[in-house]
Amino acid sequence: MIKEKKRVTLDLLIIFILTAAALALCLGFQDSVYCYIRNASKPILLRTLLAAVCQFGIAGLGITVVALLKKESFRSHGLQIKGLLPSVALCALCFVPYTVFALVTKQASDYLPFGSVWVMKDALSSGFPVNVLSVLLIAVAWGFFEGFNYVFISDKINKRFPSKNRWLNWGAIVGAVTCLLIHGMVGVSLTGMIEMLTIAFIIYGMLIVRDYTGNAWGCVLIFIFLWNAF
Repeated sequence: MIKEKKRVTLDLLIIFILTAAALALCLGFQDSVYCYIRNASKPILLRTLLAAVCQFGIAGLGITVVALLKKESFRSHGLQIKGLLPSVALCALCFVPYTVFALVTKQASDYLPFGSVWVMKDALSSGFPVNVLSVLLIAVAWGFFEGFNYVFISDKINKRFPSKNRWLNWGAIVGAVTCLLIHGMVGVSLTGMIEMLTIAFIIYGMLIVRDYTGNAWGCVLIFIFLWNAF
């Protein structure tokens, strides 16, 4: 048990170091990267690829390296058929409070998966097959890896700090807090506080669902179809 906890601690440390390094690089070259990605005269596929690499570095590189080093399949973290429908349905329900909030506050004017990703609209307006390849890159980086990143890290945290109480899920709690900090969702006004709570509920709720159903596809699919869609 002690050896297993040490191995999991090392896994989390590797993920943290790689994520921090990727974030530091992105911040260090932020102006150049931003200018290139937003430059409509540059090829959209290259712009999307650069943005996707940055996104993957922050939410994907660490867990991929650990999975390869430890020879862990992503399937072992819930990417399976069993429990798929309950996982998707319950994770979608976790998004209801935020959807209601966005509609009431008129923050949701339209719906487009990955619509808030900078390059999405340019990718859609480009010709075939560039548009398909660009959208696939966006779906993999901002959909699959961002959603699954929470699952993988939550699983590791729960192995390191197991809890007998289903609701005292340390992986889900850390995931929710981390999401709020990364996205700057710490509200000070009443509206900001409500939005913060709805965002935290999405992450906490979907990770609870992942543990309850044993399936992680719900977490991934809400990031593909809902997270950046409003």
